[in-house]
Amino acid sequence: MKILEVLKGNAPDHSLHCPYVIAEAGVNHGGSMGLARRLIDEAAAGGADAIKFQTYKAETIASRHSPYYWDITKEPTRSQFELFRKYDKFWKKEFEALKKHCDKRGIEFMSTPFDTASADFLNDLMDVFKISSSDITNKPFIEHMCRFRKPIILSTGASTLKEVREAVGWIGAYKNKLVLLHCVLNYPTEDKNANLGMILDLRRLFPKNIIGYSDHTLPRDMKTLETAALLGARILEKHFTYDKKLPGNDHYHAMDKDDLLVFRRKMQRTFSLLGRFEKAPLASEEPARANARRSLVAKRDIPEGRKISVQDLTWKRPAHGMSPRDIAAVLGRRARRVIKEDEIIRKDMICR
Repeated sequence: MKILEVLKGNAPDHSLHCPYVIAEAGVNHGGSMGLARRLIDEAAAGGADAIKFQTYKAETIASRHSPYYWDITKEPTRSQFELFRKYDKFWKKEFEALKKHCDKRGIEFMSTPFDTASADFLNDLMDVFKISSSDITNKPFIEHMCRFRKPIILSTGASTLKEVREAVGWIGAYKNKLVLLHCVLNYPTEDKNANLGMILDLRRLFPKNIIGYSDHTLPRDMKTLETAALLGARILEKHFTYDKKLPGNDHYHAMDKDDLLVFRRKMQRTFSLLGRFEKAPLASEEPARANARRSLVAKRDIPEGRKISVQDLTWKRPAHGMSPRDIAAVLGRRARRVIKEDEIIRKDMICR
């Protein structure tokens, strides 16, 4: 499934669909092209639709005095600037090579830009732009990306409804297609703080937009993503790693290839169970319709020419004769011939 296939059409189809899954590799490659390719390979093997990296330079994303906001027992770096400087090794040449590797493995390439320079060169490599929750109030940067006239995926973590509406308005002015992702900006997000019900509120408040979910909970049994999909999240994003035991901000709450495979199996079974969304009998139910439903049946012998009364009738299986719902069309009519007790009544047995 391609992201543009999910986004096509003037309005989203809000019935449930198997979600489009973005494996958020971020900078879990640690600056190694070999590990970045491994992340692509494992995301593809796990069944992700896309893998997404992050593109930035420490000097353009954070001041030297920016404090941490993550769990320092897992990521001990206390400065955002210092953390970003550890991982800002990739630029245009590296991402062009990673895009080619994604094409080779049949998985879509994405990367979240965090400055205009990276947005400019990533425009040649991606069909959509992803905007981080951290930039939802960054009007000039949002507008810069909107000018590429490509769809926007916007995370809404830590945002007020007013801030979401403002960003939607800025993007709407450029008429870009827009996906809104529910997100809680905690690393990790405790289950009690996931608030997946907000997906329903976003669907209600922004009916013209596709709604998705960006997840920071611990993967465990992947129940969070499964629940989000059942609430109507069409696009799911979750941090992705090749080793969850590695130290660092985005490894310990990330999913890996095995988690992805578990999720895909669960989704396959879940959507198999969901089936169709229009109420109608199935072909497999035809024997039950014919044999488990009831017909009008003679409760006693009914002589030829006698008017049929309610005392003459009962209802029994199978449904090979007149349905009990048509009892009014039988009462007061005459028996065309003798109708024996326990005989199923058919239209050709009665007359005026």
